Amino acid sequence: MGTVRGTSYDTGAAALSAKHKLWLEKNGAIFGEGLFNILIKVKDTGSISQAAREMSMSYRAAWGKIKVAEKHWGVPLLVTQVGGEMGGGAKLTPGAEELLRRYREFQREVDSFIQNSFEQIFQG
Repeated sequence: MGTVRGTSYDTGAAALSAKHKLWLEKNGAIFGEGLFNILIKVKDTGSISQAAREMSMSYRAAWGKIKVAEKHWGVPLLVTQVGGEMGGGAKLTPGAEELLRRYREFQREVDSFIQNSFEQIFQG
């Protein structure tokens, strides 16, 4: 679902902190940190299997998450090329690139809002 993000406030004996997870949901399919990271790794490596290995997950699990998102979101995320002389590979579609950009921007906005709200309420 995502990375727990947070900020802390020292109340003396113990620090108080605000934490949150962020994801988008459409037709029952979730786009959060996990799928975001898979797509970033595919972009960096050009390979679903390499991306999966780097995330300590199986190829099948990574590919499954991508296919579920594509089906429910109605947006192709990857263009794949089956092996052969030059080997296979995968690259992000322009739609996937845009989704990553917007998700990252949304994430920054939410992080900033939560940080500012926490500071105003607990340190103000």
